[in-house]
Amino acid sequence: MIKLTKFNSESNKKGDFVLNAEIIETIEETPDTVITLLNGKKLIVDQPMDEVVRRVMTYRRALHKI
Repeated sequence: MIKLTKFNSESNKKGDFVLNAEIIETIEETPDTVITLLNGKKLIVDQPMDEVVRRVMTYRRALHKI
């Protein structure tokens, strides 16, 4: 699980949420960071793509240390 900040441009509301890193299909910068999940849902987050990738890698490394 990784903690991210969701951005809703329509209402300018931001909020932290936790995402299961195992359901991420793709991450794009368009220039906003868009995460596409395995079910097709798309999330726009404040973090840059490189930061999301770093958090996913940290999460996966932690799983293998257990």
